[in-house]
Amino acid sequence: MSSLALPAPRPRAWLTDVPVLAVAVVWGASYLAAKGVTTQSTVLAVLVLRFGIVLPVLAGAGLRALRALSAAQWRGAGLLGLILSGIFLLETYGVVHTSATNAGLIISLTMIFTPLAESALTRTRPSRTFLAAAGTSVLGVVLLTQGGGFTTPSAGDLLMLLAALARTVHVLAMARLRAVRGADALPLTTVQLGTAVVVFALLCAVPGTGAAPWEAAADFRPADWAGLLFLSVCCTLFAFFVQMWAVRRTSPSRVSLLLGTEPLWAAAVGIALGGEKLGVLGVAGAVLVLAGTGWGRRSAS
Repeated sequence: MSSLALPAPRPRAWLTDVPVLAVAVVWGASYLAAKGVTTQSTVLAVLVLRFGIVLPVLAGAGLRALRALSAAQWRGAGLLGLILSGIFLLETYGVVHTSATNAGLIISLTMIFTPLAESALTRTRPSRTFLAAAGTSVLGVVLLTQGGGFTTPSAGDLLMLLAALARTVHVLAMARLRAVRGADALPLTTVQLGTAVVVFALLCAVPGTGAAPWEAAADFRPADWAGLLFLSVCCTLFAFFVQMWAVRRTSPSRVSLLLGTEPLWAAAVGIALGGEKLGVLGVAGAVLVLAGTGWGRRSAS
């Protein structure tokens, strides 16, 4: 894997960097937006609406590529979609029960979990530097969830931790599933999101799982619609197409490094706009998480 150190920027490299950094910002803000628009009883409905809005656009843009997918690629993408649905369920229920700041920082542990899981699968021992970085991140999460004093982590914190593990499974599955290798990103993403929407809709149909999408939509205020459209248009459509555009104009390492600032923006938005407070322990934990995940990504490269 190539180094994540920034390559010497080409002329006007900032024209590519700015949109990618904007993706990191909107992803960081997505936790507060999801927390504002979602309640315990509307998680499934919001997920159906969020991805149901953008799915026709993605399908229309990649219709020819969708038709070109083989049966094996459809099955592989569908399996990835099942994993993706689990990620969004864990993240969305998690953010309902914890702060947006905690959610964004805890989910960043994916950057630590993924290399550890790869080492386990390939039976190679991580470097001492990486293990030290992982330990720093874990200590940071412990402190982050104890901002008000040492207590049991909230259910939301634990769900976000499980979401980070699920993201790791998704990354490894994408890398190892032979069926999806060589498939274009657009149809692959469309099938995954389509599978996830089907899962959310089926769960909505189960009695006692919360409001139906149309019931939740009927109760939305203008601020709720604004939050939902932000999640759909900015955090999904805009983010996906910027990534596709950027990787053709700059290095994957540079894109990864810029997107890796997501937890920093999650903390900034949660504190500045959400009025969230970390306390002394929480601030120390946030610093350790950011330092540990950044250190870990560099040492694993």
